[in-house]
Amino acid sequence: MPRLVNGREAAPTYSNLVGFIFIFNLIVGTGALTLPGVFARAGWMLSLIVIVLLAIISYMTVTFIIEAMACANAIRNWQTLQALRQSRSSAENSENDDNADDVSLASGAEQVGDFERVPLTIQNREFHYYQLSHKFELGEMATLFFNEFGRVMFYLCLIVYLYGDLSIYSAAVARSLRDVVCDQTNGTDANNLMYWPGDFENNTSRACWKEHTISRLNMYRVLLIGFTLIFGPFVYFNVQKTKYLQMLTAAFRWMAFTLMICISLKLLISRGAKGHPETFNVYGIPSLFGACVYSFMCHHSLPSLLAPLRHKSMVSKILSFDYIIICAFYILLAMTGIFAFERIEDLYTLDFLPYDVAYVDFWSGLLICIDYFLALFPIFTLSTSFPIVAITLKNNLQSLFLDMSQYESYSVVLRLCFPLLAIIPPFCITYFTESLSSLVAFTGTYAGTGIQYIIPVFLVYFARRTCSELLGSGVVNRFQSPFKSSAWLVFVFIWSILCVCLVSINLFS
Repeated sequence: MPRLVNGREAAPTYSNLVGFIFIFNLIVGTGALTLPGVFARAGWMLSLIVIVLLAIISYMTVTFIIEAMACANAIRNWQTLQALRQSRSSAENSENDDNADDVSLASGAEQVGDFERVPLTIQNREFHYYQLSHKFELGEMATLFFNEFGRVMFYLCLIVYLYGDLSIYSAAVARSLRDVVCDQTNGTDANNLMYWPGDFENNTSRACWKEHTISRLNMYRVLLIGFTLIFGPFVYFNVQKTKYLQMLTAAFRWMAFTLMICISLKLLISRGAKGHPETFNVYGIPSLFGACVYSFMCHHSLPSLLAPLRHKSMVSKILSFDYIIICAFYILLAMTGIFAFERIEDLYTLDFLPYDVAYVDFWSGLLICIDYFLALFPIFTLSTSFPIVAITLKNNLQSLFLDMSQYESYSVVLRLCFPLLAIIPPFCITYFTESLSSLVAFTGTYAGTGIQYIIPVFLVYFARRTCSELLGSGVVNRFQSPFKSSAWLVFVFIWSILCVCLVSINLFS
């Protein structure tokens, strides 16, 4: 039976534990699979320092998003309250009787939700303004708090990030399939994985199979074309994630990461450390910074997870636990990998291909199956996410370039162009590079920094200023960030610009 509130079916909610798991699954994704590779290149000590520092700053900006979302709810509630007061005042001054007044108020309440069903004398209390009950996506908050220039810059940053996401997904799937299908002895050179097109120069001269002439590069491109043709057309439909698909994907993810950590620990215990990574290597900073930023990304999807949370007063504590556990989980995954393996691929699952494992008995066969499952793991999870990200990108492209209130008036040809605009650029990018390190470094460093650092800073700054003008300084936001001083905003902004500049100098020099 659905839960009823005031005779109406309530929106679905979930507990703190379920919210904790959902946020964990949202953050831990493809970026984690690139961490062992960048840890090995940047050095284990430098990587530890950077990932802990970036986890702290990412948590800071998450609290900025929460505060901005509460401010957006406060503005909505304030506007609703003003409309109700005007409606009541008009009703009292009219010649209608008291029954007509009640009908007028009830009809206004029906339009705007649960908030309006609270008596006006109670609504005046400050804690009814700041809520997280209504879901405000980042685009809605950008439209509410930014001017037209700020709104356009927000959408451009988000679109670039989504393009990077689709490129990473496409390259990871095609490369995983290629490395499983081709002879493992013809693997790529680890020295040519950071910058493109060095990886292509290496794979062009290597055959996929010894008895055939097709190169690893051409096999990668064939698989990339096949993947795009199969999953690309889904962008023309309104595909939605289902609960069962999320559960299946989450189960695959937990199983894969657990197996990778356990196998690495077993290898360390049984044969000792094969890997001997450096302590510090500043030349690995570009890929390290980009991968860490990308691995902690949840800001663009956070409002969708917070709105159904049943006990929203615990949201900051839930997120702090998530970040602590995820950071420790990332460190465990990367540190066991860089010492267990002599060479680390930029997609960690490819290190578990059964190179020299022969089938002898049940246990050796089980190990081979586990290795192939890990190598194919990105294909299972990313293939289900690719259409969703592509549709999100298409919708954002339309919001940026079209007036969505007049969407039906545009020609069919114009409307059909936007799905192609979402699919073709990522395909072209990954057709000319398979280096996940490069894709993650560019996506995380530039678009990721904008979404994770710069946009939250400006959102919370303008949200605070707007709420102060409407509600005054006496109304306290109970969802205010613990980092409420303006000095923290200045610190995060300067940190972002400094990091992008240093990474750019290091990357292009």
